[in-house]
Amino acid sequence: MPTLQTLIAFFGVAVVLGLSPGPDNLFVLMQAAQRGWRVGLCVVLGLCLGIVGHTAAVALGLAALVAASPMLFTAIKLCGAAYLLYLAWGAWRAPVSSAGAVQAQSGRDKLTWRSALGWMGRGMVMNLTNPKVLIFFLAFLPQFADPARGSLALQVMALGCVFMLATLLVFGSIACGSGLFGELLLRSARAQRWLNRIAATVFGALALRLVLMQR
Repeated sequence: MPTLQTLIAFFGVAVVLGLSPGPDNLFVLMQAAQRGWRVGLCVVLGLCLGIVGHTAAVALGLAALVAASPMLFTAIKLCGAAYLLYLAWGAWRAPVSSAGAVQAQSGRDKLTWRSALGWMGRGMVMNLTNPKVLIFFLAFLPQFADPARGSLALQVMALGCVFMLATLLVFGSIACGSGLFGELLLRSARAQRWLNRIAATVFGALALRLVLMQR
């Protein structure tokens, strides 16, 4: 297993990476602003599950296969872009209520287990369909692993868990802050409309970025 000093250093780097503007934290920001902090936290949990998937892929050697296969890399990123466009279309067509404060709060209170799992699924799909994250993990995690300290696969999984913890803390804070700010915006139908338009634009831009992304 990695040393305590290695894990602490890795955690610090992971926090900095989580704070850096990127597709995942923008996704959390917009979903929490639109739907509330509870939905935002569900999305964050889904993103963390995606990190588990990427970490397992690195440990099992699947990430190297994606990195070596242009066709597989392209297929994954096109699936991710299509999903983001679907979200952009949904945000653009989202209904606007005139009684924003009351209806928004009642909608936030009605988060069921089924809907929570659905939002977690969205976060997981968002993360897993970004092949750049997978290749980043392939290049990043092994740098903190030491063959002299035992199984590299187990060390990579441990580092992935630390990265997931950092993501949960950073993105969870973003979700809560954005959700509370979104409650103020949703008091106005006009603000709701602009928020929906901004979210659609952000998701569309992320889809375009994913399509144009090179390995």
